[in-house]
Amino acid sequence: MRLNDIYQLCADSAAGVDPAAPWVSIPEYILHWLGAPRVAEYTRATHTGLVNLQTGDWDRELFGLLGLDIDAAPPVVHAGDVLGRLQGRLASLDAFKETQLIVPGCHDTASAIAGIPTSLENTLYISSGTWSLVGTRTAVPCTTRQAFDAGYTNLGAATGDLLFHSVINSMWVLKQCMDGWAAEGRPWAIEKIVAGAAACNATTGVLDMDAETLMLDSDMPQRINSELKRLGFEEIPDVAGNEPKFARTIFESLALRYASATANLEKMLGRKLERIQMIGGATRNKLLIELTERQTGLKVEIGETESSTVGSLAIQLAASEAKGERVTQGAIAKWAKVLCGQPA
Repeated sequence: MRLNDIYQLCADSAAGVDPAAPWVSIPEYILHWLGAPRVAEYTRATHTGLVNLQTGDWDRELFGLLGLDIDAAPPVVHAGDVLGRLQGRLASLDAFKETQLIVPGCHDTASAIAGIPTSLENTLYISSGTWSLVGTRTAVPCTTRQAFDAGYTNLGAATGDLLFHSVINSMWVLKQCMDGWAAEGRPWAIEKIVAGAAACNATTGVLDMDAETLMLDSDMPQRINSELKRLGFEEIPDVAGNEPKFARTIFESLALRYASATANLEKMLGRKLERIQMIGGATRNKLLIELTERQTGLKVEIGETESSTVGSLAIQLAASEAKGERVTQGAIAKWAKVLCGQPA
């Protein structure tokens, strides 16, 4: 992806920043500010593109090829590791004087998947919000040319294995439409526009959700119509009352893209997936869930809207019981169930 730590670090070097200057990512910087040593948590570290997926540590060869100083990178730790006690002014307060600093899954997606309280065996996860992440947990990395061309990545999971998924444009498109309509005096609440979309007839056209023009901001209804025209479909007049038609088109297109991502995933992994676990803001969108089930042929199970928060807390609670041992998937899932109000 264009937004990647590799390019940020190379840009620093090109700008004259000392290549030996130590650096840290923002989540771990907060831990450092609270008194922890400078570290890189595994899930966030894999997102830099600089981790060797076989060893789970920084890739020395890659650092050398890019002209980056590996000694400037912080040591890699894992979700659930205890980094000592809180330091600084907060530690002087009675409520915090015994507080331990426990590393969560510092990448929000890793924490979100950790927040799913059920087994992910033969399960596709969809973390659906502004962007959608569609994938599954794997024990070994998938680094084939097919995976690269299809836009998949291997992100570290909180338990040390991997999350193999792709990023799909999602509710960003609708949010941009809604912002534009509100600016024109045509505001819509998300609940009402979803209900209106459900009452519409099925659309006659669908969008390519990966189209670059739909990644941009402003003038989104016009961008949608340009895409519909390019693909040979009728445009939707951007007038009051047609807003739910735009929403229906987006939801239908997104469900179709979920289906193609599912088919791609099954082909690359060489196995069938049996169900979908959906988390994130779209879990409140019943229409999108119905369309996803229809297009994929798989049952959608609804998870938590704020699954990243659930997963982060579950990891830390599991670590508090682990007494220095590496947290396990079972222990995290147990606490995720408790936090989701289910029997442990």
